[in-house]
Amino acid sequence: MQEEKKNIKLSHNLILKERKSLNISGVLDVDSFDDGAVIAYTELGELTIKGENLHINKIDLDSGDLELDGEVYLLEYTENKPSGQGLFSKLFK
Repeated sequence: MQEEKKNIKLSHNLILKERKSLNISGVLDVDSFDDGAVIAYTELGELTIKGENLHINKIDLDSGDLELDGEVYLLEYTENKPSGQGLFSKLFK
C-alpha cells in the first residue's frame, strides 16, 4: 500500500490570495514551520515560504493539500527531493 502511494503523482498548484492566504496542492511533506517560514516538499521540489505570522490552517498529506495564512513575502523552489523523513511524516507514521 505504501509503495502505491509513492507512485501516484499529485498535481501541484499554488493559489495566493492578496499575499495573505496560500493554498498549495501536491505537497508530499512538511520539513519545518514557524511563524516566519514554512518548508514543504512538493512534486516539483522543495518550496520555501517566508513571511510574517504564518499559520498552517490545514494539512492533509494523503491528498497533498496545505493551507496557510499570514503575510507572504517569498515563495522559492529548490530542486531538493523529499527524503521521506520530514516532520509530519514522522508524526503521522
